[in-house]
Amino acid sequence: MSYRFPAEAGKLNETASLEKREDDGWVTAGGPNRAEPGLNADLDGDGVPEWIGVYRRNGDLYVMVYRWSGTNWAPASALRGYGNELNVFYAAPLTRPDRWNIVAGWHDAENGSRLAIYEWTGYGLMDFGPGPARPLISGTGYGSGYAPVLVPEQAETRLPAAAIRTIPLYPITVRTIGGNLWGYIDERGQTILPPRFEYANDFQDNGLAVVETGGKQGVIDARGRFVVEPVYESVSPFSEGRAIVIDKKGFRVIDDLGHILTPNTYDYIGAYHDGRAVFYTMDAGGLSRYGYLNLAGQEAIPAQYLDATDFANGRAVVKVKEGEYALIGTDGRRLAVYNYAFVGSPGDGLLSFQQTENGKYGYIDEKGKIVIPPRFSIALPFQNGRAVVNIAEDYNNLYGLIDTTGAYIMQPEYNDISLLGEQRAAAGKALDPKRPYLGSTYALADSGSGQRLTGFDFGQITEFHEGYASVYNDRYTYWIDPSGRQAAHLPRLEGSGTMAFIGKLISANIDQRLSYYDRSGKLVWRPPVVLPLRPPYQVREVKYKPNKDYLVYYPQIEGMADPAVQKKVNRKLAELSAVKPVPADKQLDYNYTGDYAVVFFDKNLLVLELYGYNYPFGAAHGMPSRVYVHLNLASGDMYALKDLFKPGAPYTQRLTEIVKKQIATNPEYDYVFPDSKVEVKPDQLFFVNRDALNILFPPYEIAPYVAGFPTFKIPYAEIADILDTNGAFWKSFH
Repeated sequence: MSYRFPAEAGKLNETASLEKREDDGWVTAGGPNRAEPGLNADLDGDGVPEWIGVYRRNGDLYVMVYRWSGTNWAPASALRGYGNELNVFYAAPLTRPDRWNIVAGWHDAENGSRLAIYEWTGYGLMDFGPGPARPLISGTGYGSGYAPVLVPEQAETRLPAAAIRTIPLYPITVRTIGGNLWGYIDERGQTILPPRFEYANDFQDNGLAVVETGGKQGVIDARGRFVVEPVYESVSPFSEGRAIVIDKKGFRVIDDLGHILTPNTYDYIGAYHDGRAVFYTMDAGGLSRYGYLNLAGQEAIPAQYLDATDFANGRAVVKVKEGEYALIGTDGRRLAVYNYAFVGSPGDGLLSFQQTENGKYGYIDEKGKIVIPPRFSIALPFQNGRAVVNIAEDYNNLYGLIDTTGAYIMQPEYNDISLLGEQRAAAGKALDPKRPYLGSTYALADSGSGQRLTGFDFGQITEFHEGYASVYNDRYTYWIDPSGRQAAHLPRLEGSGTMAFIGKLISANIDQRLSYYDRSGKLVWRPPVVLPLRPPYQVREVKYKPNKDYLVYYPQIEGMADPAVQKKVNRKLAELSAVKPVPADKQLDYNYTGDYAVVFFDKNLLVLELYGYNYPFGAAHGMPSRVYVHLNLASGDMYALKDLFKPGAPYTQRLTEIVKKQIATNPEYDYVFPDSKVEVKPDQLFFVNRDALNILFPPYEIAPYVAGFPTFKIPYAEIADILDTNGAFWKSFH
């Protein structure tokens, strides 16, 4: 294959004229497999030009980039244009001297003519327009020396998956005034999507990522544009081109364009496997019936089962009635029937089962023949010829590993066992045999022979990926190879956590802080520990980890005029953050984590939220806590709720009345206990911001645990007559 640049620095060939077409097809008079290319330009700087053309699909124009693999042209990126006509299209090095940009002049009747400039980034093609002007990063000029920037919220139609490149963008979280926000960086650590989301997940293979904003979840593409608007309570990861979304009406299925495929909502829908997703509907009596949806969102197998598992290799196990299970195919046809009290999911052609209710577990084959007689208290599905089982009769654990004949590969003597892939397993020894719920230390074992390859040296071992697993001990998190030896060329980081290969980088979640490294161990990105407020004030993050089960990040103020006052303030902030003496080597009965957020800052008032989570080992859940600090940076004063109101004002009574009214009139608070005693007290949890006073109640006080901290926003206008607008608290931020 020969390459040639069109004449005049990347302009279109004289013969590659532009066409107006109403049907699908190339707008330029050529294509990557035709004699007349559109544009040839080296967009990514690798010395090999890409082919760039414009394609019309369903009436919309798209810029398409194809890359030469050495044997054929493959689609690498596609972006929708800004009009239905194209009157300018050429390539030139505008934003940096070593790379080519695409320049396209779009036109439509509504917006007239607009210019857009495109640049190749680490994740594909990105456009800089049309939109407000900004200086080019490189300082090189185009026209007046300014270029348009991305319009972040413009809707677009995406091309099929074949035209979408896997996009290595990486989520980051940054502390800001107003809370912690999420954005995305590229593999160089440069911010591509600035932090603006309340939460952000990894980009998936389809080039999409689930994010949260305004308390709702949606789906974005690599330019930060919403493919699925943030209107859902939850959006699952995509599986087989489908995601499950939840709103107040129930569960639905969407495709990767955001189209809702299910005409009805369901009480539950699982992820897709083998083109099927298990669902159930619940009748008025609370009885659930399970069935399966196809990829079109239609009921391929009607709701008729008492229980159902996901499909794997074209098979699933369903509960037909009490004492009867069946193995079915994706068309619902019964392949086998099992008359047992319980039958589990298939694995390597074997299924765990119970002959009688509350009896022991064994394994049958897919025809129903007993292969391993019941003798286990727990029997997990087989994977690669091995299954994890437990023979303990009580809360103590005696886990072992068996082969398909039932013979022990690893004797049943461990607190837990997990299969890690690559013929490896993690064998756990209880930290305290009398209290196995406290957790384990782990050894790496060969799941083929059962031989332990290391001592019980690790607090955790992740699954193997690309030949390595992430582990941590009392001091460090690092990588091991299948023999259990440390991988010297990969990062070793101080602290406890996990690392994972994500695209070209290594993500490191260590002591609840996310950072990124390249494959050689060089730091690419880490969150800043200092948040500037306004000169001279800033908030510095300090880490306190006296014990492996006790971790606190707490704020310290810098820049206050009086060093003695600043020291006193910082001592109080540490105390309120639960920084206290904790023995280093003692095994605690609980795990505690603490952190903070900058909720509000204006004039001299800094509002901090200090939050924690105390989890007693073995409990169903832990208990969250919150403390709000209202600090005057000029004076060092910390304000209480009463300081916001005039002396003698009945503020608790007034606030109680307003909160009760909101509960009675706003359906948002339908979760509040009907018989709860709602009362605002002088020491009530609260925080202020520019527009309102916010009143909070701890879990269980007026609502269930799952409701978190019920919060009631009270605009200042509602309480203006009792606000002390001449008081120090009010004046600190007015």
